[in-house]
Amino acid sequence: MNINFADHNATQRYHLMTQTIIPRPIAWALTNSNIDGSPESLNLAPFSYFTAISSDPALLMISVGKKPTGEPKDTLTNLLKTRKIVIHIASENQADLVTQTAATLPHGESEIALVDNEALTTVPFEHFDLPRLAQCDIAYGCELYEIKELGEIPQTLIFVEVKQLYVSSKISTQHDGRIKINADIVKPLARLGANEYSGITTPFKKARPK
Repeated sequence: MNINFADHNATQRYHLMTQTIIPRPIAWALTNSNIDGSPESLNLAPFSYFTAISSDPALLMISVGKKPTGEPKDTLTNLLKTRKIVIHIASENQADLVTQTAATLPHGESEIALVDNEALTTVPFEHFDLPRLAQCDIAYGCELYEIKELGEIPQTLIFVEVKQLYVSSKISTQHDGRIKINADIVKPLARLGANEYSGITTPFKKARPK
């Protein structure tokens, strides 16, 4: 099958891309709708158009669409206001929670309040203005770096600079002066097409050619 994208509309292209660019990492993004940082206004949302861009500067990128109403998503609105965001890496056993936080809520309502209080809790993120999720082993404390808009809708590309990285001691070891993250302990959740998610297989090594 050879598919000409010129014969398909944006929605059809989206479904084709999300079912073939697999697996995709998920940015579980926490922002705050209030500059004062009140916990009841924390927003939490997953994005699977997400990747690392560069290490100098240390940039991550998430691509954000619109709400079904056509309004900007709260993550973008909050980030423009406060310029702060915490991006978490979710694990396989958090798939239900990640899905629940994808709900479209009125601006200012917290997705964290929708789920069991013991399932998602926040703790202070050392040297960063926003808290992080206590249940995630990896969290990036980031500041807004740049925003670009593409297309007619438009789609918003958000570039954020990593200022702090939290890594749980239970997923990391030290080797030759470097921190080694054990992916098989992290068990990162990945996005596939439609309503499908995936975990990872057992990690394996391949030496790069010199």
